[in-house]
Amino acid sequence: MKTAEDIVNDKQRDIVSISWDQTVHQTCRKMSATRIGAIVIEKDDEYVGIWSERDLLRNICNEEFDPKTAKIFDYMSAPLQSAPHGTRIYKLEEMFLGLFLRHLLIEKDGEYIGMLSIGDVLRASLLAKARQFQELNEFVSWDYYENWQLGRSKKR
Repeated sequence: MKTAEDIVNDKQRDIVSISWDQTVHQTCRKMSATRIGAIVIEKDDEYVGIWSERDLLRNICNEEFDPKTAKIFDYMSAPLQSAPHGTRIYKLEEMFLGLFLRHLLIEKDGEYIGMLSIGDVLRASLLAKARQFQELNEFVSWDYYENWQLGRSKKR
């Protein structure tokens, strides 16, 4: 069964971050350019928070909110949530659902190696289940059932 690190490696995408003192507008431009839905906020070479499209949606209707002047640090979500690199798919699903998360940083040897979205984990989970289903279908064919039924009737 796949681990968090396996899913991160399958994504082949580095963590995208932005400095804490940038504006929301600058952050949106970077997210748009890199085609991502969430970005990690960095301060003094440390990850300190995360900001997503959903954070923009929550604030855009606020009359005092101006994306061109608002600093991302004031609107990010913190503290960061993370999981160890060896965490298996089912545990990751549990974390996303139980903690109401959409993004989770993956940690290995004291460093973050990637970020997973709930979509990344659900995709990996569905692919694993499809593989298991295919393997079961190959193992247990109709011939198996026909022979099993014949074998039962012969013993009677």
